[in-house]
Amino acid sequence: MVFDPQDNIFMLAGPVKIHPRVLKAMNTPSIGHRSPEFTEVNKELRELTQYLFQTKNDVAILSGSGTAGMDAAMANLLDKGEKALAINNGKFGERMGQLAKIYGECIELEYPWGSPPDLGEIEEVLSKEDIKVVAFTHNETSTGLTNPLPEIAKLAHKHDALLVVDGITSVGGIDVPVDKLGIDICITGSQKCIAAPAGLALVSVSERALEAMHEKKTYYLDLKKHVEKLRDGQTPYTPAVHLHLALLEALRILKEEGLENRIKRTAKIAEACRSAIDALNLELLPDRKYASNTVTAIKYPPGIEDKDIRGRLKKEYGIVIAGSQAPHKGEFFRIVQFRELLATIACLEVVLAKAGWKFEKGAGVAAVEEVMLSA
Repeated sequence: MVFDPQDNIFMLAGPVKIHPRVLKAMNTPSIGHRSPEFTEVNKELRELTQYLFQTKNDVAILSGSGTAGMDAAMANLLDKGEKALAINNGKFGERMGQLAKIYGECIELEYPWGSPPDLGEIEEVLSKEDIKVVAFTHNETSTGLTNPLPEIAKLAHKHDALLVVDGITSVGGIDVPVDKLGIDICITGSQKCIAAPAGLALVSVSERALEAMHEKKTYYLDLKKHVEKLRDGQTPYTPAVHLHLALLEALRILKEEGLENRIKRTAKIAEACRSAIDALNLELLPDRKYASNTVTAIKYPPGIEDKDIRGRLKKEYGIVIAGSQAPHKGEFFRIVQFRELLATIACLEVVLAKAGWKFEKGAGVAAVEEVMLSA
């Protein structure tokens, strides 16, 4: 059976399913980006993004993906001869290191995919080297692992390093209290936990980070320019106007639910997913202690291939889940924690059974129900 893409159930880390209210907000006539109406949009966006990041810091909204925000952080903070410490235990931690090397020097601590960093090794590098920036991905989407943010933040502060956090798949779904943890730059994307369309990078910037910025090597990604303009409800250049309108509605929806409630809901769905995986005799990629609450990475059992699971789920049931990325392509699959989890697990049971995997039929669905019915 061929499903219309509009009818598919997307269990991807992003772009994600978009609320009808957000789609409606985009489906409006154009307004001028220097108009009083758009100024009010941006003023409300500034307040709501500060709520999202749990911060009083300035926020920049860039027309670009989350990677644009990561690029902006490195471009504004690093210069030749200045060192960053980057933690690489997945695709996006690797990217942070690549960006740091473009603008300055980078000491990269590399760990196997799905493994947490060694805090002692981080401490050792910070003690021996003159590190200006500690940069890492909080929630490593590629492996379903959440890195220990509070512990790494504490080490960065101890050694007076600026802390740059890629929170692209954690902010809005996992607790990331920017001010409480002293995060100097935190980045997220519109298409992840916020559930708006792709195309905007949100960047919170501390006063300490602003003071540490150099004469710019970048024109468009000058964060000082962006935060100063947004204070007045403006943008330095023509923004993606309709994406701002969509982001505003998505953040209003988040505020209505409450950030704390959304984080709790996401955590409960994640626990239900992990319980189902246990019941189906499958294995998580990361240690359960570090398992992400927004995306679950599951190893393929011996003899079962990607096409047996992801291929069948999409073709037979219109359910789209993520695979693994190079260099580990075909080794595991990933499910994001959405309300459609029950249907996804039910269909996963069917395709696993068809592929010959042994488990108690209905065990995964029962595990989800048990967690969701608990207090």
